[in-house]
Amino acid sequence: MARETGQLKAVVFGPTGLIGMGVTRAWLDDPRVAEVRAVSRRPLPYSAPGLRPVECRDFLDLAPLRESLKGIDAVCYCLGRSYSEVRDAAEYRRITYDFALAAGRAVLAASPSATFHFVSGSGTSLQSRMNWSRVKAETEQALRELGLGGCVCWRPAGILHEVKPDRMTAYHRMGVAVGALLRGFRSLSVGNRAIGEAMLHATLDGRREAIVENREIRDLANRYRARSRN
Repeated sequence: MARETGQLKAVVFGPTGLIGMGVTRAWLDDPRVAEVRAVSRRPLPYSAPGLRPVECRDFLDLAPLRESLKGIDAVCYCLGRSYSEVRDAAEYRRITYDFALAAGRAVLAASPSATFHFVSGSGTSLQSRMNWSRVKAETEQALRELGLGGCVCWRPAGILHEVKPDRMTAYHRMGVAVGALLRGFRSLSVGNRAIGEAMLHATLDGRREAIVENREIRDLANRYRARSRN
């Protein structure tokens, strides 16, 4: 695993969303990261040294992205929509399961040794009565069975806006209010930037297989920050 200054290369799916923006900023700010390739359907609202925008018109057909997926160490898959925003079960499954599996297969073909970091959600379970929870769990399982170089599933709870998205929707504003109430509870909230820092810590340590719950995400982010200060 590349660990020296300016050696890591990563791909972020969904860099304009709440989690994706925090993850992207965390990786760009680390001197050990040479390049972040940001896969998005719309133009990025920000620029930075080392940031390489990659336009994607169809998340079920990633063949045009093959060159952009080559030579990477990690994928931070932050693409997705809340079930409360989508409602339609078939559409939610297409966005959550089908898009993620298409990305996993494309990464496996282009960079088979890369670790795939999948943002899932707290409460994910195959036995859940809630559709979103079962779909997330099925997606985790399918990704782990693909044969990727590694698959780490991250299960954040309430997301704190450490890095704000370019468009603050009603859903995001509600998240800010809820986050203010949950900030002190380690198992119930985590910053969007902290998720990226936790992913970096895991990548630098060579961690390739895990399901990481909210409390551990915060612990890993704290370790990353302590490491960065030394």
